[in-house]
Amino acid sequence: MFSYKLSNRIESVEPSKTVAFTSLIQHLRKQGKNIINFAVGEPEFETPKQIIEATKHALDSGETRYGQVAGILELRKKLAGDFAGYDLDNIIISNGSKQCLYTIFQVICNPGDEVIIPVPCWVSFSQQVRLAGGVPVLVPCLDNQLDCEAILKSINKKTCAILINTPNNPTGAVYPKSDLEKIAAAAEEHDLYIISDEAYEFFTYDSVKHESMFNFKNIHDRLIITKSFSKSFSMTGFRTGYAAGPKPIINAMAKLQSHCSGNVCSFAQYGALAALSLDNSIVKNWIAELNKKRDMAFDFTSKLFKCIKPQGAFYLFPDISNYLKKGETSGDFSSKLLAETGVALVPGEAFEQPGHVRISYAVPEDILVKGFKAVSKYLQ
Repeated sequence: MFSYKLSNRIESVEPSKTVAFTSLIQHLRKQGKNIINFAVGEPEFETPKQIIEATKHALDSGETRYGQVAGILELRKKLAGDFAGYDLDNIIISNGSKQCLYTIFQVICNPGDEVIIPVPCWVSFSQQVRLAGGVPVLVPCLDNQLDCEAILKSINKKTCAILINTPNNPTGAVYPKSDLEKIAAAAEEHDLYIISDEAYEFFTYDSVKHESMFNFKNIHDRLIITKSFSKSFSMTGFRTGYAAGPKPIINAMAKLQSHCSGNVCSFAQYGALAALSLDNSIVKNWIAELNKKRDMAFDFTSKLFKCIKPQGAFYLFPDISNYLKKGETSGDFSSKLLAETGVALVPGEAFEQPGHVRISYAVPEDILVKGFKAVSKYLQ
């Protein structure tokens, strides 16, 4: 019998726990079980008609051929307009911001290079660093905010980059300008890259403003920003995201992308182009609705668990440790909850933070109420 020997590289990483939960939920639903999905990191809103129509028009117009690896010119030019001093060659379109991030680590990391990642963090950050031969250095946050002092102490000769994700997945934290300024200064002083994942840039509440790392002009030569159409415009299935950065980095990313995927789906990019011309009221209405659901979800959650009120994204990240028996994990808790109530949460271990769970409140209001009532009854 053939002996399957896999690379050390792939053996060193774990599958995406959020993707695994999505597969499990789909399997349970096929078995006829009613699942309340608080695990999905996806807005509930329908993709706007303008985006759908533009995508259909692109198909009807024959936009079904190979295109430029870095993305269609019109889309890149439009996106570059949001970055003072950039042109279309500072932009690359990828299959979601997930591919952008993967590609970034591949082009900046040599074996043993360290990337500082504040935790809790999105599930794929540390795994992607490992796939690039790098070493993720996980620095705990303080009450979901950056511990700038700990980050600075983690910098050494092996450090090549600091990764920032604001608004944050899974906590919903929005990092203030003062802290981001300290990180920018540290990157400049120690000659490091800054990778800024800003996928949730639109979703902030309580008059809190998202501060982009691009606002710090002194780090433009070392800054790579990733953004996503998935979250911003409810286009998760389009798999369209992009990175903005210095031309040498974008060129290197395009070189790698030319070998692993080529161009992003051509007609999907025309849908993304249409998204950039949407009436602002559409997204504002989404934000207002999510703000209402955040308040509802936090009201429910704070009565059951210790939880910090999020200012962005569409997640809560409560501490459930008081409900864990000796030796139990948040994964055990989530599995039992799913089996007994049909409510799906993502365990904190997926985000490098045991003893917590992530709750997505981007679901219909009646489902939100029903799910929390089921959780409350289960805990009682």
